[in-house]
Amino acid sequence: STSAPTPPPVSIDPKLNQMVDDISQLTLLQAADLVTLLKTRLNIQEIAMPAAAPAAAAPAAAADEAPEKPKEKTMFNVKLESFDAATKPKIIKEVKGLVPNLTLLEAKKFVESLPKILKENLNKEDAEKLKKTFESLGGVVKLE
Repeated sequence: STSAPTPPPVSIDPKLNQMVDDISQLTLLQAADLVTLLKTRLNIQEIAMPAAAPAAAAPAAAADEAPEKPKEKTMFNVKLESFDAATKPKIIKEVKGLVPNLTLLEAKKFVESLPKILKENLNKEDAEKLKKTFESLGGVVKLE
């Protein structure tokens, strides 16, 4: 008989459980922005530590959310669908530049797991600008 691994300890505090659930549903870019914001707000100094892989967000949760029909869309998500294989290093560099605390390895993993949302809730002008940037590098970008 194979014994199942013991699950990690669960906090009794429902507020902490809710925060863990919310964080686990963030995109890679949102998680990096969260880290930056926490470091700034809590005045945490940068120290060298091995990078931990972020938990994968549940894809079913995103699929279950049916977008409502807006009258006129003002906020856009910029989604990188694919790219020309010859331009992969440039695409990785641009993704790394988009998120300040993203390591090169994390940017590479992000690019290799397309399609992915680059940025969420951008106004039309900024979304178009980001789209043009990635398209000029050989990427296929979609505004949602």
